Amino acid sequence: MIRVEGLSKHYGELIVLKDINTVINKGEIISIIGPSGTGKSTFLRCLNLLETPSGGEIFIDEIPLFDKNTNVPKVRQKMGMVFQSFNLYAHLSVLENLTIGPIKLLGKNREEANKKAIELLSLVGLAEKVNSFPDELSGGQKQRVAIARCMAMEPEILLFDEPTSALDPTMVSEVLAVIRRLAREGITMVIVTHEMEFAANISSRVFYMDEGLIYEDGTPEQIFENPQKEKTKTFIHRIRSLVQHISSKEYDLYAIQGDMEQFCEKHMLSKKVNDNIMLIIEEVLTLQTDFSDIDLSLSYHEKDGSIEFLCESTGIESNLLDETIWEDNIGILILKSRCKSIEYRYINGRNSIDLTVKV
Repeated sequence: MIRVEGLSKHYGELIVLKDINTVINKGEIISIIGPSGTGKSTFLRCLNLLETPSGGEIFIDEIPLFDKNTNVPKVRQKMGMVFQSFNLYAHLSVLENLTIGPIKLLGKNREEANKKAIELLSLVGLAEKVNSFPDELSGGQKQRVAIARCMAMEPEILLFDEPTSALDPTMVSEVLAVIRRLAREGITMVIVTHEMEFAANISSRVFYMDEGLIYEDGTPEQIFENPQKEKTKTFIHRIRSLVQHISSKEYDLYAIQGDMEQFCEKHMLSKKVNDNIMLIIEEVLTLQTDFSDIDLSLSYHEKDGSIEFLCESTGIESNLLDETIWEDNIGILILKSRCKSIEYRYINGRNSIDLTVKV
């Protein structure tokens, strides 16, 4: 359904995409994953010519997009795109957002367009919002309306550019549920996403992009369980982390805890986990004696759901977990009660306390 040959995109000397070659078959669900800044969204935008490629060719149903005889607007109608930021018309009702395209571009009459719009709103669970305006909807509801609006144009291909990245964590699941439902309809989909578990469960194939290339292409089982290339392995087995640096005894504990709390919310970690982490931060810092160079990192391992807190400080070797050096070791007892494991190491002039948080 989509064939890409030698696709490249650059902005001056900045090369974003280079020599991309792939085929996406009818009915496939392709998830595109990879680090930020590796061309994932640009690739998607090139597919429907929101960005003009610098080189190469794209074929949609074997029609070359860059041929001077190709009716590009007609070919582009085969593709619908859902963006991060919804892009709904604020001055139009939900119903009008869904019908304006079919009426103006597909030539449907209003009655037919209204009927189809209501069917699609039912599909995404928002039939009762037919007369609402976008500013009356939550972020998740706006994104579901945006998906329904794409479907109203009867596309054969749906492109999703990180459809959940602008949403509150509590709203992510409702949008992913709609995409899963569409997947069962057999629609060809290309999804740029940072939701790894979702990509693993829904995809027929996964593209891992790095350095402007499709660095590895395989089934979800291959990419997530047995990646073949080094950078893919590093990314898949990566951990989502937040790092805080302290260089003075006058550090802002509340700001550090606030950032850590936001991290917990983003990854939908429970209140119990959040409370444990807040206490661990406070107690670990209470144990420190030198505040000139401390790194705190909170890491969430997506694959097994474990949470790791690491405190590294420059200085002479000093096991701050050694209870014999403390007259009052209540802090260490608190850490032990909140952690599944605690380990001290001294490597390359750095004292390291590594804790696995109870979940």
